[in-house]
Amino acid sequence: MFVLNPPNFSNLSHHNNALCRPSPPFSAYRRIPLLPSRRRPVVKAEIGGGGAGQGQSQSQSQTVTSTYSSFLETSKDSNGSVVSSGRSDEGIEVKAVMTIRKKIKENLTDKLEDQWEYFINGVGQGIQIQLISDQIDPVTNSRKSVESYVKGWLPKPSKVSYIVEYSAELRVPSDFGSPGALLITNLHAKEFYLLKVVIHGFSGGPIFFPANTWIHSRNDNPKSRIIFNNQAYLPSQTPPGIKDLRLEDLLSIRGTGKGERKQHDRIYDYATYNDLGNPDKDEELARPVLGGPERPYPRRCRSGRPHTASDPLCESRIEKPHPVYVPRDETFEEIKQNTFSAGRLKALFHNLIPSIAATMSRSDISFNCFSDIDKLYTDGVVLRDEEQQRGGVQDLLLGKVMNQVISAGERLLKYEIPAVIKRDRFSWLRDNEFARQALAGVNPVNIELLKEFPIRSKLDPAVYGPPESAITKELLEQELGGMSFEKAMEEKRLFIIDYHDMLLPFMKKMNSLPGRKAYASRTILFYAKTGMLCPIAIELSLPQTPSSAQNKRVYTHGHDATTHWIWKLAKAHVCSNDAGVHQLVNHWLRTHACMEPYIIATHRQLSSMHPIYKLLHPHMRYTLEINALARQSLINGGGIIEASFSPGKYAMELSSSAYKSMWRFDMESLPADLIRRGMAEEDPSMPFGLKLVLDDYPYASDGLLIWSAIKEWVESYVVHFYSDPNSVTSDVELQAWWNEIKFKGHYDKRNEPWWPKLDTKEDLSGILTIMIWVASGQHAALNFGQYPFGGYVPNRPTLMRRLIPQENDPEYKKFIENPQHAFLSSLPTQLQATKVMAVQDTLSTHSPDEEYLGQVNPLHSQWINDHQVLKMFNKFSARLVEIEEIINARNKEPKLKNRTGAGVPPYELLLPSSGPGVTGRGIPNSISI
Repeated sequence: MFVLNPPNFSNLSHHNNALCRPSPPFSAYRRIPLLPSRRRPVVKAEIGGGGAGQGQSQSQSQTVTSTYSSFLETSKDSNGSVVSSGRSDEGIEVKAVMTIRKKIKENLTDKLEDQWEYFINGVGQGIQIQLISDQIDPVTNSRKSVESYVKGWLPKPSKVSYIVEYSAELRVPSDFGSPGALLITNLHAKEFYLLKVVIHGFSGGPIFFPANTWIHSRNDNPKSRIIFNNQAYLPSQTPPGIKDLRLEDLLSIRGTGKGERKQHDRIYDYATYNDLGNPDKDEELARPVLGGPERPYPRRCRSGRPHTASDPLCESRIEKPHPVYVPRDETFEEIKQNTFSAGRLKALFHNLIPSIAATMSRSDISFNCFSDIDKLYTDGVVLRDEEQQRGGVQDLLLGKVMNQVISAGERLLKYEIPAVIKRDRFSWLRDNEFARQALAGVNPVNIELLKEFPIRSKLDPAVYGPPESAITKELLEQELGGMSFEKAMEEKRLFIIDYHDMLLPFMKKMNSLPGRKAYASRTILFYAKTGMLCPIAIELSLPQTPSSAQNKRVYTHGHDATTHWIWKLAKAHVCSNDAGVHQLVNHWLRTHACMEPYIIATHRQLSSMHPIYKLLHPHMRYTLEINALARQSLINGGGIIEASFSPGKYAMELSSSAYKSMWRFDMESLPADLIRRGMAEEDPSMPFGLKLVLDDYPYASDGLLIWSAIKEWVESYVVHFYSDPNSVTSDVELQAWWNEIKFKGHYDKRNEPWWPKLDTKEDLSGILTIMIWVASGQHAALNFGQYPFGGYVPNRPTLMRRLIPQENDPEYKKFIENPQHAFLSSLPTQLQATKVMAVQDTLSTHSPDEEYLGQVNPLHSQWINDHQVLKMFNKFSARLVEIEEIINARNKEPKLKNRTGAGVPPYELLLPSSGPGVTGRGIPNSISI
């Protein structure tokens, strides 16, 4: 390493205003009085010796120095360090090594800027670092602080070109204690990404400060960034030297709740979903606010944009390709950006979807035959839009599923064959496959045991008609193969998928939309003695009208050609309902939207030193960013979801209605959910304390393995940190965190009696297990099968365009003459299908930088300084490897018909690991897509 003397840069001030000030001392040791605990500490005062480099004037710096001169007699050593003359020792030399990540793919401008920054850092003019002891001086009751500037260059630590290191030399007294925090001040004109800082030279060995954060420029925010070491502390255990910094860091993250957020901000706050519509652009794009008594909803991250001119309740929108605000550290890292944000996801919505529309809109027609659908996988779609001729589509980073070929100036978009038909292209036609997907498909969380009969609606009969279902005992007995109805109920062989009450209030509005026709459905399934589950009756309902009672019809599979085709149409309508409920309720609401308040509250109320913050941190990665992108292009007014799913413009109102009527935090526990649905019953003699009603229920049996592994890991972690009986109730940060989740994040549910208490370590373990399960296993089970199951449109149509023809309908004759055409013309059009397939492909894709459950990114390996915790985590990781082997063995077990058999795809959605792309397996730590 070599050091250059700082040259005179006065004639280069236009490059970097930090260079205009006098060269600072190389390092300085200071003791600064602590502020009273009731007063908010001021970072600028703590680092006043840096003068203008700390956002202070020189006079302010002198004032700070003179304030403490009465009790500090100082002298300078040969390096310019300031040490207390009252100490007889000369102190020790320590080195702070700072690891910074640069861009992976740089253009010429980036490279020139890097060289300039590299030079400025090398001469000690770019980054200031202040080392804060975890102790206070017992004589002066002041904080111990040593400051210096990054100066000099270190060799590249590896062959990774985008990882660079800098160092700062500091002299500390022998009684300095252990460094508990760092203050980093970025004097450059732009931000940089700090991976970590390691302090070498203390007797106990290297001290790690994991950062993994963007350090803003002083030009954007004069306050320094606070980085704590990797020791976990409960609030009451915080060393006195950094106690005030712990509070200061939290206060800086919470913000004031006012003003528009800037891209460099790290402010976490709450807002309603008031940004889905765009009434200023078109009154047809106006959407109601979600969040409030009428339309309750979880809160999102506040961005503070101005309100629209048309509606003072709605926030103005940021349209693609401009980014929606999320706190700076929540944005995608570069690999993820290239794969989804800047590459796949934004380009998909900005370029590919319009290109498909331009190519097909003039002939936006039905599929004429099933071979038209097959051509999407064999021949592909030729895109001739001018957009792609300018290069927009050419630059897409579309992965494994969409194979593309450039030929004669045209773009060929080719879809890979979805897993559901890859082994057996006719499997989707069979009743047993329809039922299998209720247990092992992409939406295996709506099937319930039929517990009560007759089936009755809970909707207001004055509005929605008689509550009794049209499904009768006599009708069901005809389908039970000789078994009595009473015996089938007694042996728990009857199951139901019931979307009646959720959808019927929206039917009139949904069916008024052009090209949309839907029913509210109930489906009864029977578990035969052969070990197979099959649908035996489907009830489809329309709202009652003044001229007629509620229209309820029940369909069975029948024995003649006409009945068989009508049965296929009935199943298609059920699948369309299932696709909508899956996307809007189970996937978006119960994982994405409900997780967002937990993440916001964790940052606002739990210090990064808090052990629970450290536990939850991997499970929060990318979620706020993917949710912001969804509000921009997926769930917004006129977005992909409205265009592709049956509820159309009422999609998010339906999601709000489901939140109001059925969401409960305590029921997001997998065991509680299975018991609620009657799919399991408590049994202490069983491995997980549960006995499944259906042993061959892949989602439940594999999910319980993952759930139990998370539970064991969380319980051991919580016990390790909360050993005292009152340690949970006395943890002020933890209690504030839980209260904020209930009273701010899920404000519309704040008074519900079912919220768990947070009094004991058992309470805490249960709450955390639910959160981690939702972010990892639950989301994986509901997300990564979207293209494997939905990529073949007849298997899971996202909307239907026609009602089932009745004998007195004009369309009935055409149906009799050509039932295949009638069926296909009821499905989404070619344009609708191709658009939703493109989206499902993207949403089913793992990024190359995915972090999976039980794995730690090598760059985050020093996340905690606790060997016992690391030992417990390694046990958790080893358990997940075992679980993967168990699931693989189950997928080869001939007795498990929902996993094995001719053409049956194995159930892999809860296999913990995966490679990148659309794999139909893998459990990321967090909701990252």
